[in-house]
Amino acid sequence: MLIQSSSAQLALDLVGVFVFALSGGLVGVRKRLDLFGVLVLAGAAALGGGVLRDVLLGAVPPVGISDWRLLAAAALGGLVTFAFHPTVERITRLVRVLDAAGLGAFAVAGSLKAVGMPGVPAVAAVLVGTVTAVGGGVVRDVLAGQVPEVLRRELYAVPALLGSTVVVVADRLHVLSAPVAWSAALLVVTVRLVAVHLDLNAPTPLRSDAHRQGIHGHRAL
Repeated sequence: MLIQSSSAQLALDLVGVFVFALSGGLVGVRKRLDLFGVLVLAGAAALGGGVLRDVLLGAVPPVGISDWRLLAAAALGGLVTFAFHPTVERITRLVRVLDAAGLGAFAVAGSLKAVGMPGVPAVAAVLVGTVTAVGGGVVRDVLAGQVPEVLRRELYAVPALLGSTVVVVADRLHVLSAPVAWSAALLVVTVRLVAVHLDLNAPTPLRSDAHRQGIHGHRAL
């Protein structure tokens, strides 16, 4: 059962937009930006992934810049963070949970939209869902002048990839439904929070002895 363009799709989009706007706004506050700067980063984090999704799928204009409900959710998240950032900063654990919720919502919403469009291959649908989930954070961090968190923090893209895969496989098996979509989002949230709690990271390159010696020799010079 295809649920693209249903109330579940809109709910996932709104949840993802609002909580990612909170995270984007926090980055702006920490960078000591003014209200406009905070709203820009909130909007980039909240809407960037959805805009990339729609551009990749050829669904233009992207809903992220044409649906007033999504724009309002992004603006609200940015304003809440700007006005109450001391409180938001103190509840960092809740912010992590909200960020995980946004990751799950966007991964599922992106893959749902992809499988709902004719001619989109399964692999492309999975990748679109993943890009939807992590794209906004990448845009936010690039604008803020820092290495994107998806490249340096606990497992982030992997949970999104898992959730997107569940949606696409369910669609190919003709068992896709609202409960399946919400279960996929819950899977993303769970894996993400476990990764944060256990500090699980993707493998990084091991430094060779020659590399370390080169560094020491350079310092000696």
